[in-house]
Amino acid sequence: MTLLTFQKTEFVDTEMEAAAGADGRDGRFAFGASALAAGELAHLLFDRQDRDRVHETWRSLVSGADFAHRPGLAPAERAALSYRRLRLANQAVDSAEELADDPHRLAALHEWTGPVDGGLCTVASIHYNLFLGSLLDHDNEGRDLSAFTSMKRTGTFLCTELAHGNDVASMETTATLDRTTDGFVLHTPNPGAQKFMPNTSTIGGPKSAVVAARLLVDDQDHGIFLFLTPLSDENGHLPGVKVRPLPERTGTPVDHCLTAFDHVWLPREALLEAAHGRLDAEGGLSSNLGNKRKRLLRSIGRVTMGKLCMSAGTLGMSRTALSIAVRYSHDRLIAGPKAGQKVALAAHRSHHSRLLDKLATAYAMTFLHRTTVDRWARHTDEDREETERLVAIAKGWITWQARGITTECRERCGAQGLFPANGLSDLTLNIEGGITAEGDNLVIWVKAASEMVLGHQVDRKASAHLPAAERSLTDLHFLRDLLAEVEGLWQARARTALRHGPCGDPLSRWNETSPAALEMVSAHARLQAADAFLAAAAQALDPTARFLLESLCRLFLLKQITEHTGDLLADEHMTADQVRALPRTVNAILADLAPHMTTLVDAFDVPAEILAGVPIASGDHIGHYTAEPATEGLRTPC
Repeated sequence: MTLLTFQKTEFVDTEMEAAAGADGRDGRFAFGASALAAGELAHLLFDRQDRDRVHETWRSLVSGADFAHRPGLAPAERAALSYRRLRLANQAVDSAEELADDPHRLAALHEWTGPVDGGLCTVASIHYNLFLGSLLDHDNEGRDLSAFTSMKRTGTFLCTELAHGNDVASMETTATLDRTTDGFVLHTPNPGAQKFMPNTSTIGGPKSAVVAARLLVDDQDHGIFLFLTPLSDENGHLPGVKVRPLPERTGTPVDHCLTAFDHVWLPREALLEAAHGRLDAEGGLSSNLGNKRKRLLRSIGRVTMGKLCMSAGTLGMSRTALSIAVRYSHDRLIAGPKAGQKVALAAHRSHHSRLLDKLATAYAMTFLHRTTVDRWARHTDEDREETERLVAIAKGWITWQARGITTECRERCGAQGLFPANGLSDLTLNIEGGITAEGDNLVIWVKAASEMVLGHQVDRKASAHLPAAERSLTDLHFLRDLLAEVEGLWQARARTALRHGPCGDPLSRWNETSPAALEMVSAHARLQAADAFLAAAAQALDPTARFLLESLCRLFLLKQITEHTGDLLADEHMTADQVRALPRTVNAILADLAPHMTTLVDAFDVPAEILAGVPIASGDHIGHYTAEPATEGLRTPC
């Protein structure tokens, strides 16, 4: 039994209580003090008072039998299953339009479906955000959306081309105004202009797309706009729509294809118009934006919300992986230090320290995502650019961390983690898709870095004007200030590199600057996560929950500054004694947190129905292999 004290309040949490709670919970959490703490932690993790509105629909949905794992399906069958589940998700909401316009609920849809069906997470993001969201963001008076909101037709989004990925501004697909018919002719002029990777097969039923194409009027190029384009019906693809399946990729199967158009005629209303671009009756363009690039960014503006959807999906995958790995670490017994003694894997510092490090990161990721979605939901035209940059930075950091978490969890479960039935092996592969989708992480960070070298002020809160020697490594605000100094240090290095770079050679100059600039972005992401973490910890009312949050946050911050202690020491932000004491401080925090790992993952609220189907998460890692093979009802993440 471990006894911990916090502000003169005593509370007890034992592995025995946690284990009992795993089987005896009231549907969500363990009994006793652990249940209170887990409940408070979940309240803070899942949008507090807004928790039921934002999350409960999706949590209940993935708990149902229709979302049980279906092993052994062929790729096409697996992709078709994702579309059937998409229709189930659609039936669970009162209004598909309201869902597409609600950043919190839309992100939460991906957060809960990602761990159980990576394909569903992908097609839901495309249908609700990129397709339906784009329609809603443009003029829609008189446009009938019922076929899409009822899922009689599935929506998809065609932007990236085979020869144009990160440089979509150079795409070559054209939509030419046909004055004789007052419509448009959509055309793919060469093989490199084929749309790359959209889900445009006939799997999942009839589909329509919003297609990004270059608007040509009398040979004048007005830039890129979106066009609503039917692709298929019950009989297959429509005339002029050329679709070729791509080879199977890693992760949960989705019907990715190459798609081209051979002079496909579209009616005038196919053009998605708004203030950034409208054609008058004579074919003249009016726009409130001054150049083609701005019109492009406005047309594909839903990509920003897509970044939040992608990072949300990987968040859910990370928390599910940790829930599985932590439970297994308590159930798996190995030889102890004495003859005949058995101890849990979780008892070893070499094991639980790695899981606790990832738990701290997962909490930080979740709180960062919450604050970022909040910022996006209330952004204005004045702060849109800054908010879009935060979304991009958060997406890169969260999805990269998610890959690290799921990889660590798989390794900590040894060979058991390699079997799909145990719910871990596919998670990292699905996260790889999130790292690249809606803006490759490195590319969007390079853009953010270029903007922040000169156009950003580091947020040094300076919570206490005291010399480093008078501050403590257990002081959360001191640790936060140190991380801010790390960001400032790398920004200063980037500025110096930019000033001293080769004159007359912009690429070489940026090559000299970008390493430090990217380190600045990385520190900025972690600082934003730390601030969100600190704000959440300050709201905890239960003393156990607050102790756990502050300890986790302290562990997170100490880990972030460890690799920068040389710089911090050189600039006198830390003392030599503090640098020497850092490993001992981390070790003490790990010792305090180790008995509470089950409580920390209970707060992730992963449905019991899902965990019950995962042998290593349900205490059945021996019986699963010795019992007769099951043919139905397995429930594991896909």
